[in-house]
Amino acid sequence: MPAVDTAWSIERARALDDEDALGGIRHRFLRPDGLVYLDGNSLGMLPTGVPEATRRVVEEEWGRALISGWTECGWMEAPERLGDRIAPIIGAGPGEVLVADTTSVALAKLVGAALAARRDRRVVLTSADNFPSDLYAAAGAARLQGAELRVVDRSELPAALDEDVAVCCLTQVDFRTGELHDLPGLTAAAHEVGALALFDLCHSAGALPVGLGEHGVDLAVGCTYKYLNGGPGSPSFLYVREGLQGELENPLPGWLGHETPFDFDRRWRPAEGIRRFLTSTPPILALTALDAALDAFEGVSIDTVRAKSERLGQLFIEVIDDLGPASLTVASPREAARRGSQVSLEHPRAGEVVAAAADKGVVGDFRSPGLCRFGFAPLYLSYAEVFQAAELVSAAATSLSD
Repeated sequence: MPAVDTAWSIERARALDDEDALGGIRHRFLRPDGLVYLDGNSLGMLPTGVPEATRRVVEEEWGRALISGWTECGWMEAPERLGDRIAPIIGAGPGEVLVADTTSVALAKLVGAALAARRDRRVVLTSADNFPSDLYAAAGAARLQGAELRVVDRSELPAALDEDVAVCCLTQVDFRTGELHDLPGLTAAAHEVGALALFDLCHSAGALPVGLGEHGVDLAVGCTYKYLNGGPGSPSFLYVREGLQGELENPLPGWLGHETPFDFDRRWRPAEGIRRFLTSTPPILALTALDAALDAFEGVSIDTVRAKSERLGQLFIEVIDDLGPASLTVASPREAARRGSQVSLEHPRAGEVVAAAADKGVVGDFRSPGLCRFGFAPLYLSYAEVFQAAELVSAAATSLSD
């Protein structure tokens, strides 16, 4: 790689680390030596408290309490308790978030609930750049209600919002490019025509302030294995604005969402509040891991997380601009305020760039046909690591561009 006079240097990056308000949080994660992990937008790192927490629930709670664990160990209340832990991270209030199911199942539930509550409206509106799994789940929920999934270009959303739309179902951060979409504006536009606003927060929860309550968002879903570090396949969360909870019905009712589940009543009577959206028995081992993982956010301001995320992304882009070949281009918005916590790069041999960088200890990921994605998890990444990663990615792309 040719020597280039970049505005950034390892010394400057280390100086930022010395001033980093989140620098003391890094010890809360088990960070493999020699690895710069820029794939936290797919799977977060392992928080240090998770192994002991999972050992304890297996050996001491399940192993010794057995069935009594449901009452003695607080297992039954875990979906709501963890929801209340996630709530401040996404700008929700107590009793508005429930941890259960997977993101696709949670999305299908909320789309179905919205359609049932707006029976005079038969359209679920979404955008073509939405995550494909969200499109599948929303389409399936719409079919079950005799409704239609209307897919438009994001630029066409304002014109497509009409009085036929029951719910507008969108993703806040584009999974391909990391573009941060206008959650407040799109929510307001949906409300202007009497529609509900539903957002997928998989790529924003734990990385940036969402402000669900502040912006009047009605419904939301999100995974917990990315920036919330809950582990592979950890359960999702769903959010229902408090004022809507009495109006919406769970379209997939189950016994634990019943008002009195242990009466085994054949008639469905939904529980009060967010618990009515619970369907199945909580996955206690997975919830225990997530509970311990959320300890990493204790005492952390999401605004501080966002500020560092923006700086890390800008550092990465500027070094790529200085050192990378012309064939390596930035696919994400360059303005930090318009990005989530990832930077995507385009290259004709993107998969090989990602693989070559991984061989040097920089883990990102590849999305077909030509995107290299790099996620920035501010709780465990340093500025020096991101600087070094940008150097190595630039070198890998240069070697493949000759």
